[in-house]
Amino acid sequence: MKLAIHGGKPIRTTPFPAYKVIGEKEKKAVMEVLDSGILSRYLGCWHEDFYGGPQVQALEKEWADYFKVKHAIAVNSCTSGLYCAVGAIGVEPGQEIIVPPFTMTATATAPIIFNAIPVFADIEHDYFCLDPESIEDRITSRTKAVIVVDLFGQPYDVERINAIAKKHDLVVIEDTAQAPGAVFADKYAGTLGDIGVFSLNYHKHIHCGEGGMVVTDNDDFAERIRLIRNHAEAVAADKGMSNIVNLIGFNFRLPEMEAAISRCQLKKLESLVSERINNCNYLADKLAGIPAIIPPPTRDKCSHVYYVQPFRFIEQIAEITRDIFIEAVRAELPVTELREGEGPLLSSGYVKPLYLLPIYQQKIAYGSHGYPFSLLPDNKQVCYDKGLCPVTELLHEKEFFCHELMRPGMSRRDLDDVVSAFFKVWKNRKQL
Repeated sequence: MKLAIHGGKPIRTTPFPAYKVIGEKEKKAVMEVLDSGILSRYLGCWHEDFYGGPQVQALEKEWADYFKVKHAIAVNSCTSGLYCAVGAIGVEPGQEIIVPPFTMTATATAPIIFNAIPVFADIEHDYFCLDPESIEDRITSRTKAVIVVDLFGQPYDVERINAIAKKHDLVVIEDTAQAPGAVFADKYAGTLGDIGVFSLNYHKHIHCGEGGMVVTDNDDFAERIRLIRNHAEAVAADKGMSNIVNLIGFNFRLPEMEAAISRCQLKKLESLVSERINNCNYLADKLAGIPAIIPPPTRDKCSHVYYVQPFRFIEQIAEITRDIFIEAVRAELPVTELREGEGPLLSSGYVKPLYLLPIYQQKIAYGSHGYPFSLLPDNKQVCYDKGLCPVTELLHEKEFFCHELMRPGMSRRDLDDVVSAFFKVWKNRKQL
C-alpha cells in the first residue's frame, strides 16, 4: 500500500472534531455577568474590593473546596501565577531555583522576574518529570526552591522530591498547568507541594480563554500572592505589611466573565478527564502492536490525565528515524477543526531544551550586563551548555513524540483512524 507521503491515498481527509468544552451554561453565565454590569471589581488599594468581584471570589471558594486546599487565588494566566508564587516565597536576587528544561518557557523564566537564577535539572526517561537525583546534584547553598512540572498530565515524584526539599529547606512550587484532576495517593496534583499553579488557557483541560489559579495551604504565601496579583506596593502600607520583600505590584487580575466561565468549567473537569483517560488507554492498547512505540508508564499511586498523549519511539527497533516515521503518519491524517493552520496534531519532540534558548546561552535578561545571571558570587557561572541534561536532549532529538488526537469529542471511529495511520506506516516503513 502506497504511503500518503509518497502520493498514496491517506487514511483520512475529513477533519477531526474540534475540542469544544464551552456550552450553554457558560453562555448563560456570561450573560448574567453582562447583565449585572460588573465586568471587574478590583481596586488597586486597600479596600473591600481589593480581592475582586463576586464571580472571582466565588470561583476561588469553589476551587479551594474542589481541590481540598485552604487558599485558591485567581489570576489571569498560569504564567502570572508562577510569577506570584516565586515572589511570594521571598526569593532574593542571585538565589537559585531549580527548574526543568522540558516545559513551557514561563516555568523557567519565573525566577528571572525576581532576579533569581534558573538552574536546570534533567528529567526522567520514562515519566518525563524532574529527576530527583538530578535535582539533588544541582542544589547549592544558594538554592531557594524547586519548580516541578506535572508534565503531560502526570504528577512529579512526590515522595522523593518532597523529601529532598525538606532535607535542604527548599520550597516546592508545583506547575500543574497540564494536570488538573490528576492525583497522587488521593491528593490532587497542585496540592502536592507548597504552592500549586493551574492554567485555564484555551487549550487546557478546562479553560476560560486565558486564566489561572494558585493554591496553597500556607497563609503567608496566599496573602503575598494576592498582593503581588494586584498592585502590592500601593496596598502594603495600608494593609499593615511589615515584610515588603518582593511586594512589587502587577496587574494579574482575572475579570468577572472569565471567572464565571471557569466556575462552569470546573464542574466538567471530572468527566473531561475521564474521557481523556479512556481514549488514551484505548490508543495505547492498540498501538502496543508496534514494538518501536513505548507508552509512558503511570507512576505508582498516581493517575495520568493526559494533556497530550506522550510516547517514546525506539529507532533501533524501527530501523528508521522517529522524525521520518512521524512525518509519514502525519501525512495519513487530517487537521482538526478550529486549528486547521497547525496541521495534524501529532509532533516529534516537544520543546527545545530551554537552556539552549538565547536568553540562557547569552545570559542576557535585564539590560546588557547579564542580570540576573551575573549576580552569582566569586565570578561563578551557571551552566547552560549543550549536554547539561542528556536525557532531555535524547528525548527531544531522538525518541519523544506526542499527539492531541485523544481529546473529548473524538469518537471511537476517529481513534481507529489514528491507529490505522500508525499501522499503515509501520507495515510499509520500508518505503521510507
